[in-house]
Amino acid sequence: MPKKRSGGGLSPFQQATKFLGVSVLAGAVMAGIALPAAGALGLAAKGSVQSFDEIPDELKSPQLSQRTTILDSEGGQIATVYSRDRTVVDLKDISPYMQKAIVAIEDSRFYEHGAVDLKGVLRALNQNAQSGGVSQGASTLTQQLVKNYFVEEAGDDPTKVAQATQQTLGRKVRELKYAIQLEEKLGKKKILENYLNITFFGEQAYGIEAAAQRYFSKPAKDLNLQESALLAGIVQSPSRYDPVNDEAEATKRRNTVLQRMAETKDISQAEADKAMKAPLGLKVSKPNNGCITAVEGAAFFCKYVEKVFLSDPVFGKTKEERAKIWNQGGLTIRTTLDPQAQQSVQASLKDHVDQTDTVTAAATLVEPGTGKIVGMGQATPYGYGKNETEYNYSVNYDMGGSNFGFPTGSTFKPFVAAAALEEGRPATQEYASPYEMDYPSPVQTCNSKPWVNTGNDTVENEAESEVGPYRLKDAMAKSVNTYFVQMISDIGLCPVVDMTDNLHVTQGNGDKLPENPSIALGAVGLSPLTMASAYASFAARGTYCTPVAIESITQKVGESQKSLAVPKSTCTRAMSEKTADTVNTLLSGVIDSGTGQAAGLTDRANAGKTGTTDSRKNAWFVGYTPNLAGAVWVGSATQKVEMENITIGGVWHDKVYGGQVPGPIWKDAMTGALEGRDSPSFNLVNIPDPPKEKDKGNDDGGNGDNGNGGQTDGGLTTTGATTGGGTVPTPSFSIPEGFLQGQSNGGNGTGGRD
Repeated sequence: MPKKRSGGGLSPFQQATKFLGVSVLAGAVMAGIALPAAGALGLAAKGSVQSFDEIPDELKSPQLSQRTTILDSEGGQIATVYSRDRTVVDLKDISPYMQKAIVAIEDSRFYEHGAVDLKGVLRALNQNAQSGGVSQGASTLTQQLVKNYFVEEAGDDPTKVAQATQQTLGRKVRELKYAIQLEEKLGKKKILENYLNITFFGEQAYGIEAAAQRYFSKPAKDLNLQESALLAGIVQSPSRYDPVNDEAEATKRRNTVLQRMAETKDISQAEADKAMKAPLGLKVSKPNNGCITAVEGAAFFCKYVEKVFLSDPVFGKTKEERAKIWNQGGLTIRTTLDPQAQQSVQASLKDHVDQTDTVTAAATLVEPGTGKIVGMGQATPYGYGKNETEYNYSVNYDMGGSNFGFPTGSTFKPFVAAAALEEGRPATQEYASPYEMDYPSPVQTCNSKPWVNTGNDTVENEAESEVGPYRLKDAMAKSVNTYFVQMISDIGLCPVVDMTDNLHVTQGNGDKLPENPSIALGAVGLSPLTMASAYASFAARGTYCTPVAIESITQKVGESQKSLAVPKSTCTRAMSEKTADTVNTLLSGVIDSGTGQAAGLTDRANAGKTGTTDSRKNAWFVGYTPNLAGAVWVGSATQKVEMENITIGGVWHDKVYGGQVPGPIWKDAMTGALEGRDSPSFNLVNIPDPPKEKDKGNDDGGNGDNGNGGQTDGGLTTTGATTGGGTVPTPSFSIPEGFLQGQSNGGNGTGGRD
């Protein structure tokens, strides 16, 4: 009975027996003899090796994981992402020095033997028996390629990786059989090409092209002699021979490779000696992986694209299937991101909000009629350090956003108006609109149980001077809270819910909107992407299109490229053209005068609405032209900052409201995004002004031809031409008890102010 050495492991006799068994097995395999799993040779324990004939005939070559490149709509690179940094190249694009170096050090008889090198086995047997250990291996490059196939197929699963690399005879038997197949099927040059593309070179670099770029910042075809020798030497132990962290050890290993190349007559001894004296010459490039490296602040959009891929069934029925394709990589993803729009969004955010401010801002631009997301950014950059975040404030929670979105204030009121218009209410609809009132009760919901004001909750306008009656145009211009609560009471909650459903308006956590009259005041948390997409429906004359971020995807498979199906925008009619045209008329004319002037575009038709929530924790501007819609939110992600007596972007503000910070961000972002683009017009409708005797002294400046007019009482921003000024009162009104739930990140703001 052979004895184990005291230090553990196999004795010299056991090593000799094992390698003899492998050599006999190799010879038998080459002769095509089927051997039992545990037979007379006694090579393994029962059950550890399949019979040779039971091993599947075909080795399934894995699709090598590679970089995925994310492009903008014009083909410019946004970022590269990968689980393994690899770029597959042809053998002709790999330096001849590199080809010779890897063969010399890993398998010098590569071109002389078949899949198994029996001479090498015997040589290793003799050497290992003398050393009392395993000092020399006998695997050919072909066998190593097969082993790498097993590892690649295992992916990032540690259990599968362990199985693929375990030192058992069972794995060796499979390795030998498949090595023979590869020799017959591929030939030497293709085997060498595949090996150089699959092997790991350390420093996150898989394959020779990534290694050449990582260590020398050059393509593999340009590697010189000493550079090739260095990289060839790394393969045996990437951590031990890492030139970045141990230059001396890496130099010794490089010189060993150079000497071996001289011995195999690949280079002369003089060439080897000269190269040995050369410095390593490293020019290291840091891994450029992930959305954090995206250009023009597009990291959040990049992560959104990743979220879309990992969540949309078009890319695979299960989460696991989609993740496998994503991690496998080799994708070229052309997105909808417009570089001009994205640059404009990010520049505007940077100009108006500092990274170190106590509040931040997020902005998203969407193309009406297509749903294409053309710009997405925020003032707080992507990252994990101070004043950085990985949360995308423009999107819902399931796509990487905040837990609940952010209360929208008066920017919600156009949805109520659209619902009423769809129900047949005229654009001249008038309500008493007192300064203060109880919430109407009961109010019809979508089910048989009406909403009842059991808490005797009240609602009031922003200033005591805001006393009706008001018509819709003035009420929208002044954001009269009591008007829109009365409007909901009149039409019921169900038409409003139906309208928001048509516009795909859901809370930031994905839940439907609650059936409560207070939704008119914008207390519910929504995301900028949700708001921009909904307002884009007004611009598209009532057609809602689901937002899309991906135009096309191709995947590299072997030598060819194949196209993948991508999610398409689904466009549906959310409201009649007449309703949309009426809302567009109501929201047009922001640029005329007053505090809305700061948000208006001067060179094209535009419309929009501002919103400021309770305690000034959130400020919004959502606006659009006929060919572009955008939403801007400003506030604290934690909803703990009240924007009074505050500096934002180096500018002091006594009180922040929608037209004062988000409005100018929107204006600058849209101006740059639309520069050089068409300037279409809205289809405006006639909204008559009330008779003079009913005007109550409010000069709205309108002429009755397009509904542009209105006043911002107290200086708070609204849509329409404004003539008012004055002080800004502290808004206050009551939200029914229990209406806001779980707003740990979405805030406790009650909304409803302009």
